[in-house]
Amino acid sequence: MAGRLEGYRILILETREEAQFSRLLQEQGAHVLQCPMFTIHDAPDPAPVEAWIRLFIEKPFDDLVLMTGEGLRRMMKVAQRIGVDQDFIAAIARAKRFARGPKPVRALREIGLEADVQTETPTSEGVAAMLAQENLKGHRVGLQLYPDKDHGKLIAAITALGATVEPVLPYIYDGQAADTNIVAAIDEMAQRRVDAIALTSSGQVRRLIDVARTHNCEDQLRAGLKQTPVASVGPVVSDELKANGLHTDIYPANDSFFMKPLISAMALALNKTPPRLQNAAPSH
Repeated sequence: MAGRLEGYRILILETREEAQFSRLLQEQGAHVLQCPMFTIHDAPDPAPVEAWIRLFIEKPFDDLVLMTGEGLRRMMKVAQRIGVDQDFIAAIARAKRFARGPKPVRALREIGLEADVQTETPTSEGVAAMLAQENLKGHRVGLQLYPDKDHGKLIAAITALGATVEPVLPYIYDGQAADTNIVAAIDEMAQRRVDAIALTSSGQVRRLIDVARTHNCEDQLRAGLKQTPVASVGPVVSDELKANGLHTDIYPANDSFFMKPLISAMALALNKTPPRLQNAAPSH
């Protein structure tokens, strides 16, 4: 597969795993235009996160629901800073571990653990459906949240199963710093300077549209997306595109909704036409 994207300019919006996605594309020869949707920061008040970690250690939860890999990595950094990282890992090991998609699975493996159950659909609804198959009556469930999402329905669904929910939000998004780059990326697509845009979460679709509306360039965005091949990592992203009147051109084969199959699908689709900018310099 090496070199199959040689000369092609790929726009990525990945925030949490930007470096990994960029590296995988560059290994195939792609020029990568990186445009993270947000800057990620630790929770501005670390006290609640520290307290949650200490509670988990002192009175281990029966179950742990990880919504993002970023969340676990951020919590591990806090645990290391306060000197309880090994105790925290031991507490996680004793809990039944539920993962919302493949990213939390990878984060667990980084600390030597595996997920017990992974959602079929990486959404809050998918998590609720997964947990509904479990007997959680009387359980204490640790729930790692992520920003810019109303988790009230998920918390209510878990509570309705007879469990007590212990939520934690270990990081926040800062969108303002990214707006300028997003507007510039929209212009690149409108000018036909992008061979494909790769979307790996439904939030990226919503964020693109929100920024375009805020900066009065939604028409430019839609025109750019109409003439730029749109690669979607899976059904959640494609459904969000469709809900906003947009399309999916490139999709992973065999229901393999991960970065590598997405890159393979892009290589297969894009190799049918030459790169738009034959001599484009790499963008980082």
